Amino acid sequence: MNSREITWKDYLFPPLHPEGPGFLALFAFATFILWLIWSPLGLIGLALTVWCFYFFRDPDRVTPIREGLVISPADGVVQSIIETTGPPELDLAQKKYTRVSVFMSVFDCHVNRIPIAGEITKEVYVPGLFLNATLDKASADNERQCLQVMSNVGKELAVVQIAGLVARRIRCDVQTNQHLETGERIGLIRFGSRVDVYLPRGTHPLVSVGQKMVAGETVIADFKSREAQREGEVR
Repeated sequence: MNSREITWKDYLFPPLHPEGPGFLALFAFATFILWLIWSPLGLIGLALTVWCFYFFRDPDRVTPIREGLVISPADGVVQSIIETTGPPELDLAQKKYTRVSVFMSVFDCHVNRIPIAGEITKEVYVPGLFLNATLDKASADNERQCLQVMSNVGKELAVVQIAGLVARRIRCDVQTNQHLETGERIGLIRFGSRVDVYLPRGTHPLVSVGQKMVAGETVIADFKSREAQREGEVR
């Protein structure tokens, strides 16, 4: 097992995604110009530059590696859990799935991860609108990147990155026939969006609507468990 000591530097200065430095430079330059114009504007620019840095953060995560576990692909909040058909773009519209949707605000880490070890059997990019990602119709109308995954345990599932109201680009760093281990990075969406996980019908999610997710760490389902779907309440 790989482990290392976590220090305060890991929290204050996490690693950046490769797309981060370019945007950070733009924000910093704009801040400099605003400061020359009027210092209060410069302070606003400075705050936005700090936000940009943390938006593109790409911290390491400690991923559970037991076979059969399905891990959250995104930081954020479970927005919905519903029974539905699969993404038609992946030719899965005739099959039933349990869809777990994780909404990412502009303050969440936006690096996405594969929820289970397996092979990417199909990937499809779909251009579309930029509706609020909290809307259910965003799954069918918004710009999205669809991945079909055959897991190492023989279960098929789908992962869909969905652009949101503010998001204007999906970056997917994986391709068909690529094999990934649970929790490996698959890309990111900027700036505020959603990721849907389509679990095989009959799979009971081990998370509840409103629960906070940590990409690469939070277990959302267990193919080897017989536990009924969990319920939660605000306390």
